[in-house]
Amino acid sequence: MEVGLAQLLRAAWIAGTLAIIIASLPTSRLSSFRGALLGFTRRGKIMQSSSHKFTVPQRFFLHFYAVASVWTTFLLITTWIYAYTVAPLASEPFVYSAITSYLTGGSHIFSSHESPSTLFLNRYLVWQAVFLLLLMEVQVLRRLYETIYVFNYSPSAGMHVIGYLTGLFFYTAAPLSICCDLAPEIYNFTANQVKDFIVKGKNQMPAIEFELWQFASPLFKLGWHQWIGAAIFFWGWVHQHRCHAILGLIRAYSEQIDKYAIPHGDWFEVVSSPHYLSEIVIYAGLLVASGGANLTIWLLFGFVVANLVFAAAETHRWYIQKFEDYPRNRFAIIPFVF
Repeated sequence: MEVGLAQLLRAAWIAGTLAIIIASLPTSRLSSFRGALLGFTRRGKIMQSSSHKFTVPQRFFLHFYAVASVWTTFLLITTWIYAYTVAPLASEPFVYSAITSYLTGGSHIFSSHESPSTLFLNRYLVWQAVFLLLLMEVQVLRRLYETIYVFNYSPSAGMHVIGYLTGLFFYTAAPLSICCDLAPEIYNFTANQVKDFIVKGKNQMPAIEFELWQFASPLFKLGWHQWIGAAIFFWGWVHQHRCHAILGLIRAYSEQIDKYAIPHGDWFEVVSSPHYLSEIVIYAGLLVASGGANLTIWLLFGFVVANLVFAAAETHRWYIQKFEDYPRNRFAIIPFVF
């Protein structure tokens, strides 16, 4: 059986999530495994001074978002050009029978002998991928900006090299998971376009008429769940930026007085790791915007939740041990739950 890109990505998200779940089980038999996983995930203030073997500076976070920005931009441009050229979205109404067929596994992207309704749905899914990649682009570009201009990483702050490599993998695989079902077709389309350009030259290539409104208008013909998902996404996006700004100010203040301070403001009044909570909200928005029918995006979301809850629990313990006056009414990451 041929293993495709989507299957590989799903296997990676399942493996990562299962490892975190196993490490979280309350049994002493797994203490060594739990300790090793915690050692890989610790960074910055919660990294123990005795565990600086195999570490890289925490400022290398910049590499995550630089790679993610370039990679997501590439995926967005190639997917958008493919959608504009191959999958123009007509203004016809939504065909609900086709949606039902897709949700139950009856439709595939641009299969042969397509009915008009299936063809419309396939084109719809291509433009949905463009929409999701646009949201991801907004996220990674903001994170890149924050890493350069908002965060003040201490020269002594580090992270484990395994955590560093995991971060590079995540920010490569996450954008790809959004469009993995289309990736082979988009790759072939882009490769053929580049090949034709090399063989024929610019003057022999067919002219592509470009109108900005036609390039963007199909995005406004998408369904209600894309816009609800976008609203959820930007709700988390705004709060994450606010929480990162608070953390950036605390880090600058801590360097001046050589002492870390308890963060206050925004969602910090409710949970210890609101920047992680808002990240979960952001990926929940992507999941809603996808329509909830893509298994790869579900597994990506599951990994994000498991990873951030695991990290937030450790951060919460560090705050409680570090500060005697730490607010006892704060939860780790999920308000009123955990």
